[in-house]
Amino acid sequence: MLNFWKKKPPAQPAPAVPAPEPAPEPPAQAAAEPAERPASWRERLGGSGFARSFGTLFKKRPPLDEALLEEIETALLTADVGVAACEYVMEELRRRYQRREFADSTALLVHLRALLVDMLRPVAQPLNIDAGAKPFVILTVGVNGVGKTTTIGKLARRYADERKQVILAAGDTFRAAAVEQLKTWGERNGVPVVAQGQNADSASVVFDALQAARSRGMDLMIADTAGRLHTQSGLMDELAKVKRVLGKLDPSAPHEVLLVIDGTTGQNAINQTRQFGKAVGVTGLVVTKLDGTAKGGVVFALAREFGIPIRFVGLGEKVHDLRAFDADAFVDALLPDTLSV
Repeated sequence: MLNFWKKKPPAQPAPAVPAPEPAPEPPAQAAAEPAERPASWRERLGGSGFARSFGTLFKKRPPLDEALLEEIETALLTADVGVAACEYVMEELRRRYQRREFADSTALLVHLRALLVDMLRPVAQPLNIDAGAKPFVILTVGVNGVGKTTTIGKLARRYADERKQVILAAGDTFRAAAVEQLKTWGERNGVPVVAQGQNADSASVVFDALQAARSRGMDLMIADTAGRLHTQSGLMDELAKVKRVLGKLDPSAPHEVLLVIDGTTGQNAINQTRQFGKAVGVTGLVVTKLDGTAKGGVVFALAREFGIPIRFVGLGEKVHDLRAFDADAFVDALLPDTLSV
């Protein structure tokens, strides 16, 4: 007979489990900081000489007459647009003005925008990293002080964010600060940097970096070079040597020769582009420092004179202020909003 009536033994209490320690709270400052909104093109370029000139000119809806055309021509030249680009724009505007194709100054401004955008669209070509070239080699050149090393650091961040394996070559061996600066960018972005001592042979550094990039299966190698004046023929010859040395390891390298231009230098950028083009065959441009004191018009001069793709423009100090060049966004940031003039 089953003894259902028999008392069950008292249940044993479960062993005490220590309560989990609370996760550490994020720092109050980090929690309070909202995600930063990237500045718009207009916010970055609105203070340029180009934008200020045309903002003043069209602020009060000026009458459509020959005097307005002359003021536009002066504003273009003052903003470093250059003679060739300015002549092209003014010939078109005057031809249509004489045919009475503009109802008012606003209509003229709309057509001016179209002319400027059409001038830039052919050179607004993004830099495409060919996956078949492993590693894809970018040789970065330019005169002293244009922001070459900073541009390389920002490019490294950009492509690292795209999950590309990037390696940097500290080929600016004449300036110790440049090597340290590039190493800092490498540490910040988790990107290896190949470097030697100060005054080492730049071509040797770049050669070693390409060997390392190939052995590690890297996607992209970006090489820094010493800043030099475009008038220094000996240093320009050395730059050509760097390019030849790369070709010994990979006949197709460098796959991109990126000339960094300071947007505040005005028409001197034309001479720089011409001389670097002769020495190493420039295939792409980066125009830096367009925010702040830059006049902005040099971009049009470069486009009209050379037709070399403008890969990026520098619109500020922050890492994401190096932006792929956008012709429409650039022109719209320089000219007044046609809906409010």
